[in-house]
Amino acid sequence: MKLSHRQLGQGKPLVILHGLFGSSDNWLTHAKKLAEYYEVTLVDLRNHGHSPWSAEFSYPLMVQDLQGLLLELQIHRPILLGHSMGGKLAMHYDQAHPDSLEKLIVVDMGVKAYPPHHAHILAAIHAIDLSKLSARSEAEAILKTFVDSEGVRQFLLKNLYWEEKGKLAWRVNFPVLEASMNEILSALPEFESFTPALFIRGLLSNYILDEDIAQLESYYPDAQFSSIPQAGHWVHAEAPDAFLDAVLSFSLR
Repeated sequence: MKLSHRQLGQGKPLVILHGLFGSSDNWLTHAKKLAEYYEVTLVDLRNHGHSPWSAEFSYPLMVQDLQGLLLELQIHRPILLGHSMGGKLAMHYDQAHPDSLEKLIVVDMGVKAYPPHHAHILAAIHAIDLSKLSARSEAEAILKTFVDSEGVRQFLLKNLYWEEKGKLAWRVNFPVLEASMNEILSALPEFESFTPALFIRGLLSNYILDEDIAQLESYYPDAQFSSIPQAGHWVHAEAPDAFLDAVLSFSLR
């Protein structure tokens, strides 16, 4: 699958992979700053953003998609940065293509399996009948009854666009992602990688707990950890300065 992408800056390659229900747009502000140091490539994964939709969705398929894009753009040994699902994809890519990355940066994602925890978001999406909406604010009002966090609501609403006059549509293929949730939340197969890796976690998040550190170190013996006290799962959005400091202090070494 040919993925939608955008590139900024010059220098060594740094590739950014967004998380579930996200898109490259979520990372544009950070990409502009990182582009002062790197050639930054922002990717829309399949069934997200401006990339094509497919009834098939799995990490091996996304690894193939990403490999195709890197070959097309002639990107060799990039620093690969991924948030949440994008972080798990980055680790799958490292596993499938050993020694192909310069460095790996995983943002608030472990290697373990996670229990289902998106039911409220999916319930909200099911409750929104786009054919009956005449304004984005109507979708926001429905979301508010299911999703308490203003930040999460705005994050989801970024996927809503006017397909044509008077007709709203989603950029995310919610039905396929919902059907693929067990795969998305699945554990990474056991392996050992000597790619230098940085795991950035928000201490207000429960995605990487203290007791997960030993397991991550068994997968990545050359791992470093950066814990950001004031951030939850969306570390880059909630503590942008601390996040960029962690990325640059690791990547520029």
